[in-house]
Formats: sequence, C-alpha cells, structure tokens
Amino acid sequence: MIIMILLDEARPPSMLEIYFARCFGLSLLAIAAITIVLTGSIPISSSSTSSSYSITTEENDPKAPYALPTILMSSIFHSSSAFYTYAWYYTTGQASFALAMVVYGGLAAVGLWCLLFASSDGRISRRTGADKRTSGFPFKNDEAEKKRASKKVL
Repeated sequence: MIIMILLDEARPPSMLEIYFARCFGLSLLAIAAITIVLTGSIPISSSSTSSSYSITTEENDPKAPYALPTILMSSIFHSSSAFYTYAWYYTTGQASFALAMVVYGGLAAVGLWCLLFASSDGRISRRTGADKRTSGFPFKNDEAEKKRASKKVL
C-alpha cells in the first residue's frame, strides 16, 4: 500500500484500497458516535422519568462516568490530526488541508477548554456570585487593592 502511494503516475484505486478507505471512514463515524454517547451529550437510558437530563463532567456523575477521559482522548486525536493536516498543507499548499487544519484545531481547542474550565463547578462566592479562583495576572484588581488599603490603615 505504501509503495503505491509513493508512485508518481496516476492510477485508479484498487478494490482493496476502496474497501480500506470506506472502512476507515465508517470507523471515524463510529468513533464520533461513541464520543458523543460517552460524554453524556445523548442520554443512553430511555426512561422519561427525569424531565431534566443534566450532564456534568464531574468524576462522580453516574450519568456520564467516561466524560472526561473521552474528551481528553478526542482532544488528543483532534490536535494530532491538526498537526498532521498542517504538515500536509505545508508540503502541498492545498487549501483543503488548511481548512481541515482549522477545523481540527478548533475542535481540539474546544476540548481543551472543556477540560480546563467545564470540568468543575468552581468556587463561586455566595455573596457576589463571582469565581473566587481569579488572580491579578495580567491585569491588576484596583478595587481589591483599595479595600485592602483601607483595612491596612485601620
């Protein structure tokens, strides 16, 4: 198979190559369906007793126990595919590889965002409703410094 790819002349694909290409396409569709089901985006149970089917990415959520590992593996797949299509775009200069690179990179970025920010509830303040895990980098929090300055004077 690899020798045939390296040939310079154009030839029609063999029946075996067509079979492998279609099997690969169907396996990618199956992996996409498994990813959607295992992240909990589609409910697996058919019971309509719970009207609101909320899915969280917490590790102790019984509705989607494989949500975080599935998101991690699909993010790794999309980032490696983005790198691979970038290499092909750099080699051939075809715009279709650039488009595929952007799509794969976007999906990898969404997966990374979900892993970083959507995997915990955060520490939400009951009084202000803001997240307590914020820092002053790269911007300074002038209001907090004013409050601290007035407390230091007392």
